Amino acid sequence: MKRAVVLLSGGLDSATTLAVARHEGYACHALSLDYGQRHGAELDAARAVAAQLGAREHRVLRLDLAQFGGSALTDRSLAVPEQATAGIPITYVPARNTIMLALALAWAEVLAADDLYIGVNAVDYSGYPDCRPEYIAAFERMAGLATRRAVEGSPLRIHAPLIHLSKAEIIRLGVGLGVDYALTVSCYQADAEGRACGRCDSCRLRRQGFAAAGLGDPTRYRD
Repeated sequence: MKRAVVLLSGGLDSATTLAVARHEGYACHALSLDYGQRHGAELDAARAVAAQLGAREHRVLRLDLAQFGGSALTDRSLAVPEQATAGIPITYVPARNTIMLALALAWAEVLAADDLYIGVNAVDYSGYPDCRPEYIAAFERMAGLATRRAVEGSPLRIHAPLIHLSKAEIIRLGVGLGVDYALTVSCYQADAEGRACGRCDSCRLRRQGFAAAGLGDPTRYRD
């Protein structure tokens, strides 16, 4: 059975991406990163999602990006915005997707996996530069130069199946593939029980997505 490494944050998009990879016939090796984010609820969600969607295995790596800070998700002295902001928001974590993709690439080489899935989206998203199609294409080109498997004739393919979809389209896709969105946590500042704030940008996009999809929102909110 062909293998794929799937980056899994525990949020709505990455859960859908795991379901897509499974539907496309891959044995899925899910990878999450404990990077010093504000809460661990999303990692608990990732474990639940990996089990629900039948991942072959799920690993959580620890790499403390909070030592660098520079983001409201890794520096508690910075407030998470609760209203839309102009430009790239303070919730952007410097180089996060590059770091995650690099770690996934390393594991893929060890697994002899030629495919890597990531749930980035460039439609209903917060404007992060490492969610754009040109970034994904550039990383794939780099991987073709940097890995032994690629040099020996087995280049890695990076799949971003959600990149051109709206949040409503993503939700409809996931529902059709059996994703239990009640297990997922998208909130930037969820509490220890995984309950969402309902006010941050991620909560806003998620709530609007369920409304646009015409589906009930299974998110547990604090208020």
